[in-house]
Amino acid sequence: MTSAFRRGHADSFIKIVFITLALTFAAILSASVAAQSGRLKDPKPKTKPAQGPIAQPGRPATSQKSPAPISPPSPQSEAVGDVDPEDVIRVSSNLVPIPASVIDTRGQAVSGLKLEDFELLVDGQLKSISDITRAELPVRLAMLFDNSGSIDVAREFEKQAARHFFRSVMRPSDGAAIYSVETDSYLAQPMTSDIRRLEATISSFGKPEGATSLFDAIIDAAAYLRPYPGRRVILIVSDGIETTSRADFETTLQRVLSDDCQVFVVQTGLYEGANLRALAAERRMEQLAVQTGGAAFIPKTTSDLETAFKQVAADLAQQYVLSYYQSEAQRDGRYHVIDLQLKSRKDVRVRARKVYYSRKGSSVGTSDW
Repeated sequence: MTSAFRRGHADSFIKIVFITLALTFAAILSASVAAQSGRLKDPKPKTKPAQGPIAQPGRPATSQKSPAPISPPSPQSEAVGDVDPEDVIRVSSNLVPIPASVIDTRGQAVSGLKLEDFELLVDGQLKSISDITRAELPVRLAMLFDNSGSIDVAREFEKQAARHFFRSVMRPSDGAAIYSVETDSYLAQPMTSDIRRLEATISSFGKPEGATSLFDAIIDAAAYLRPYPGRRVILIVSDGIETTSRADFETTLQRVLSDDCQVFVVQTGLYEGANLRALAAERRMEQLAVQTGGAAFIPKTTSDLETAFKQVAADLAQQYVLSYYQSEAQRDGRYHVIDLQLKSRKDVRVRARKVYYSRKGSSVGTSDW
């Protein structure tokens, strides 16, 4: 009996050991499966990263319709080039800048004028001008170069004149960008102070082809320039004939005015004579220039074309920049009419912006002037 008891006890002991080993093995196996499952399955799905713009052949990787940047680019970034941050004049957000050109009867710029020589009316009311400078403020320029199929006459001369323009107008503190105007207009060269890069971009443009989305390009350029400090200038080198833009002319004009851009136009491609379509385009380009304080030039020969570029360069170099401080009541989200005159002389013409847009409860354009 004692022997049987011993055999039964041994059998029980073996069963207990076996059950213990089985449970241990099951626990280890379960932990291993859980660990593997945790590695293979995330509790929260990952958000798909936003894809950047896809570069097209011969074009930089840039979006065709970019929203206006929230803040000015850093002076150290590629977009600004070699612009020195010390060149930026920062003032109150209530400042309304008014670049102006004063021309005599011979078409020559008038120099030596002082603050007291000018008179400013805003919405018909006399306003005090707080400051006046010559053209010390840097220029931030976007050239819109027409590469659509409607531009073909004197093409190589246009490119040569544009390259020469950058050499004649650019100072170390200035910056320029280039847009290619075509069916899908795009930023061909971001803002830079490197004249060689600007010239190379113009030279790289091939045979003109496709339609003309000029209004869309103007709106994109105004939005692109808005964060930059200095005088914001759009130079349109085009016949001005619009065909495929999503925006209409009125919207385009409003956007340019609200972003405080001056528009200069060298209206090319009209060498063979005017037609109704060209005349309508000419009137639109003139209105863009007049309302923003710029100028429109319509060269009829290749020699006139080079002269037009020289006149734009001279105008930018000889501008006065006046300013006044708007009241809080005028920050009303409306357009206000500007009339700038010269009190001391009647034999001159003052060319300045006709309207400015005051954003409600915020700055006029930007405060970096």
